[in-house]
Amino acid sequence: MTLKAPEPTSIPRIAAKARLHYDETRERHVLLYPEGLVALNPTGTEILRLCDGARSVGDIVRDLEGRYSVEGIEAEVKEFLHGLARKGLVTYGE
Repeated sequence: MTLKAPEPTSIPRIAAKARLHYDETRERHVLLYPEGLVALNPTGTEILRLCDGARSVGDIVRDLEGRYSVEGIEAEVKEFLHGLARKGLVTYGE
């Protein structure tokens, strides 16, 4: 079964096996999980901070667009989340 890309109404959250962490050695945020880690850039960190299990993908996009005065980032946010979901690091509710 192929994992579908998130919809604007999908509710992402960081999977139970993963956690957002600031790595002092790397001087950046990482997503830690039992098999390893994903080093995050500042944008990825901000997206994951908003993945609280209450906000939809659409809510996250609107928040970021308003915060940074940008438009048209939905595809990039969905792609980022989909990549992490394929690794089992992000899950979705509806």
